[in-house]
Amino acid sequence: MAATITLSDHRRLVGARRLATHLAEVLRADFVLRLWNDETVPLGPQASGDLAVAIRSPVAITQLLRRPRLATVIELLAAGDLAIEGGTLLDLAARRGAASRGLARRLDKWLVARTLLPFLFAPSRGGSKVSHAYDGRQEAGAISQRDDKALVQFHYDLSNAFYALFLDSQMVYSCGYFPTPDTSLDDAQATKLDRICRKLRLRPGDRFLDIGCGWGGLLIHAARNYGVQGHGVTLSQAQFDYANAKVAELGLSERIKIEMRDYRAIEAPEGYDKVAQVGMFEHVGLDNHDRHFAHVHKLLRPRGLYMHHAITRWATPDLAKFRKPTRYQKVISRFIFPGGELDYVGLTATNLERHGFEVHDVEGMREHYQLTLERWLDRLYENREVAAAEVGKTRMRLWMLYFAMFARAFERGTIGIFQTLASKRNVGASGLDLARIR
Repeated sequence: MAATITLSDHRRLVGARRLATHLAEVLRADFVLRLWNDETVPLGPQASGDLAVAIRSPVAITQLLRRPRLATVIELLAAGDLAIEGGTLLDLAARRGAASRGLARRLDKWLVARTLLPFLFAPSRGGSKVSHAYDGRQEAGAISQRDDKALVQFHYDLSNAFYALFLDSQMVYSCGYFPTPDTSLDDAQATKLDRICRKLRLRPGDRFLDIGCGWGGLLIHAARNYGVQGHGVTLSQAQFDYANAKVAELGLSERIKIEMRDYRAIEAPEGYDKVAQVGMFEHVGLDNHDRHFAHVHKLLRPRGLYMHHAITRWATPDLAKFRKPTRYQKVISRFIFPGGELDYVGLTATNLERHGFEVHDVEGMREHYQLTLERWLDRLYENREVAAAEVGKTRMRLWMLYFAMFARAFERGTIGIFQTLASKRNVGASGLDLARIR
């Protein structure tokens, strides 16, 4: 039996169609809008039907009007009340049309207001319920007693099978290095691992510590190709299990030790020759930076080398306002990366010097991370049905949004990523070759 269409339902549908038609005149995009009755409205004169934004319930519009913020959009997309059909958020951005700039100024404000009024006062079911938010404490300060292990495991212990759906064959979950835009993800990650080893001047017998070692890719590469004695630590149970099994499978147990351990509990009186920390610093928290750099300094022998690889934000003109979280940070901290805070590269260099390091090289890799995220998003989208079966549809959607938003942020330059090579400062020559890795 067909559902009864009320007069209010009819008015909302007519209004949505009228607004979409007006939007198409201004936007001139190459995709369509699919309404909750399965009707489609082209959002540009040449719009093909292979890519669509779907509004699957009029309640989605009501919720957006009552809470017009990024978090609402993300919640609606995660819940499936809004959807991108036939592609990803990046596909949508690529086909939004040049006319999208200054769109709000060119819309007929009176038409928009009249059209949306019935939605504003429509009944709502109370908001989309997205159950995958972190509900623990995220404060970075030492007095907060936040549980770093819980924060890490929320992000990394979803499922090794889930990560395998989008990572390369070595399970490297950090920015690859792309000699060309067409370089494959596997090759880009292998190139990145080797560049880190070369920047650190790894040698046979070096005592090498990888802080936040992930699934063991860097340690395994360093042991097999450079003959180091590797030590890795992680707080992720899933990573620990996988990495140790991989090390044993490759016969490297005599040369690599991986522990489920907080790096701040490591003591090394004899000192490590080299230390790497790749994609882990974002978890530390701004209030804990001094403790972090002081501890790494303590772990290194004199003139030992330290590779600091971390995502950054732009410094604000007024540094007192740097710590104010952006709307993107609030969403990511809630659903994806709890407890994370980003540095700015100038503060990184300053803190290294303050804590007894000499900075040698700083390399920006922003475009490389954009390409990495685009590859991860493509792979996850291709495997979305398997991913949904592994971690649920909501979490799968959240992660696709996460990859797309960060890829756009790296493309626009609102965030960056730098590899900084430093040594434990000592009097005299640095001991580094005059020629640098390029």
